[in-house]
Amino acid sequence: MALRVVLADDHDLVRVGFRVILGAEDDIEVVGEAGDGRTAVDLVTELRPDVVLMDVQMPGIDGLEATRRVVDVAKVVILTTFDREDYLFEALQAGASGFLLKNASPEDLVDAVRIVARGDALLSPEVTRRVIARFSGNAPTVPLARPPQLTDRECEVLIQLARGASNAEIAKELFLGETTVKTHVSRILTKLGLRDRTHAVVYAYENGIVAPGRL
Repeated sequence: MALRVVLADDHDLVRVGFRVILGAEDDIEVVGEAGDGRTAVDLVTELRPDVVLMDVQMPGIDGLEATRRVVDVAKVVILTTFDREDYLFEALQAGASGFLLKNASPEDLVDAVRIVARGDALLSPEVTRRVIARFSGNAPTVPLARPPQLTDRECEVLIQLARGASNAEIAKELFLGETTVKTHVSRILTKLGLRDRTHAVVYAYENGIVAPGRL
């Protein structure tokens, strides 16, 4: 079954470009488009897609508020640029599962949809560094003991997540199979009540599981 995507961007050419790129993939279907945040919310509520590609700056309801209203219905990838770092952290707080630069390659766009749809977060090493920098001022100086909900192994996996490691990289570092890593990640998110890997990184730094400068 094809992954169902809604595009939300107030620039027609951007939506057309994304539609053409995604429409060339057999496993992805663009089921709706919106030029403003309110329409995006209505479309997502009605169509219940797998993924929403959400611009930030749109008329009416902006993409951040629209994200807050739809994250319980669909996974959201924010279309962003790194020169507006405030958007990044507001989007995290709003519940977005990933971030995509508007100048990303067609391959990156397709990968973003697939990655987020399967339950992973689109969290690049550069985004991870920005998360670390943002929360480093509030993080405890000494790392705390592991959360009581987690096993020692799950805490090790969480630390690797906080470093921005992929499942394959975690598997190599901890001498585990990728399937086992995926199971650990799923359990960590469930036990800590977190939406996805992005928010696991925020949790780890906010709670001192990993301290800035100890990567």
